[in-house]
Amino acid sequence: MSRHTRWLLALLACAPLCAFAHKPSDSYLTLSLADTSIQGRWDIALRDLDFAIGLDTNADGSITWGETRRSANAIHAYAFSHLQLRRIGSDEAQACSISPRNLLVDEHVDGAYAVIEFNADCAGNAERIGIAYSLLSGLDPNHRGLLSLQSSANQQSAVLENSGIQQQLDVARPDRWQQLGAFVAEGVRHIWLGYDHLLFLFTLLLPSVVVFRNGSWQPRASLRESAIDIVKVVSAFTLAHSLTLSLAALGLVNLPSRLVESLIALTVLLGAVNILFPVVRERRWLLALGFGLIHGLGFAAVLADLGLDAGHLLEALIGFNIGVELGQLAIVAVVMPAVYLMRSTAFYRRVALPAGATAIGCLAIYWAVTRAFPVMVASTGLPTNP
Repeated sequence: MSRHTRWLLALLACAPLCAFAHKPSDSYLTLSLADTSIQGRWDIALRDLDFAIGLDTNADGSITWGETRRSANAIHAYAFSHLQLRRIGSDEAQACSISPRNLLVDEHVDGAYAVIEFNADCAGNAERIGIAYSLLSGLDPNHRGLLSLQSSANQQSAVLENSGIQQQLDVARPDRWQQLGAFVAEGVRHIWLGYDHLLFLFTLLLPSVVVFRNGSWQPRASLRESAIDIVKVVSAFTLAHSLTLSLAALGLVNLPSRLVESLIALTVLLGAVNILFPVVRERRWLLALGFGLIHGLGFAAVLADLGLDAGHLLEALIGFNIGVELGQLAIVAVVMPAVYLMRSTAFYRRVALPAGATAIGCLAIYWAVTRAFPVMVASTGLPTNP
């Protein structure tokens, strides 16, 4: 049996063992301010609620509308025990009394979400809104709440950490720099915790210090050669995903989310296979350019679900894109020196590189199957929010 055949069989054999989530855990909180009340909508992933309070009561691996509806009181109790709102004036702060109005289900790019519609009654006028957010606190420290705050004067957005510490937002004079910084941090978080984007980047970077000659990987002769290859690959990936991220976030390009997520998994698989069976060798930047267009559509889903108007969406888009690039550069800065130093060793070229590609291929196969044929949430009977 040839070496390539052994690696391919290993890749296929380990596929069922591999499982990671793609999109970091987020909820979407929309608050519309009136004189003495707040109308709210809170979208929380059903998988997150299942993790926290257990929605899948019959343990069949799917969450039905019946199970969600029967758990409505538990969902409301859990959610609103992790959200406190306050209207803060010049001389006093008034806690808001929250009451749920309706429970629906809506589809987001990464699956089904419970949609909690609610009212919050607050006395007095407010100069600032205080929000203490702690959803999934103690269960997932990486979870975030993405906030859209709307008033008659303006709209603003924020990223809420689940620490439970109150965050204050100025209703009349939003801090644009604070909002930009929050979305820069969110972009970094999504490239670091978006495992499919991260591993696709690895499939581009790991071969940058070697070259395929005479049937095997050989070390590149100099740091300059490796650096040029890295710059080409990273620049192409950045250009491509920045383009489609912008177009999709602004609503100019729109593809079904299941198709996008499945195609992203396929790009990861093809990147891994190209290490095991090198077809595209010296022009891997073309892979980065073509496949990066697909990854940008995946990044855009985070911003599209916020429902911001064009002006505020542009601000969030700029910050998020900067964050993605900074996170990407940090990965390159950490990974590439070690990989370059290892490039001449037989261990790297004959073991680490193919084994890493095999592991990445495992995950990609798992993602491709579960995204194309999702089984976690039963769609039959789920009323969706119009």
